[in-house]
Amino acid sequence: MPEPEESLYDAFWAVARRLRHRTKDALAPWDVTPSQSRALNVLMGHASLRLSELADHLRIAARSATEVVDDLQNRGLVERRPDPADRRATLVTLTAAGTAIGTAIRAARQAEAERFFGELTPADRADLARILQSLLE
Repeated sequence: MPEPEESLYDAFWAVARRLRHRTKDALAPWDVTPSQSRALNVLMGHASLRLSELADHLRIAARSATEVVDDLQNRGLVERRPDPADRRATLVTLTAAGTAIGTAIRAARQAEAERFFGELTPADRADLARILQSLLE
């Protein structure tokens, strides 16, 4: 019989995999990766960010953030421009198309989260939110 901790561990990762697959399916209409979606979401909360700041928000290496931004820029969803406070730095800003797609993705992810977590009672959702926040801290 598995130890309770192993059972929790396995259940947690099974749920995480299921949520990741459902999120990937929800992003399919826009042909964006989860990393690109996260970058769009972060940029929607800021007027502009330096690449290093974006990498910090995404918790990825600066080189990886550069690749994500390159892909988004090639699709016309973000633009780079010099930082007026430091000409050596580059700021990343959403374009109008990036804002539109970011807004649509945000709505799709919210709808998917509602479907996924909607099977839980409001009390269970509150407990889960509290437990997950506790684990993050």
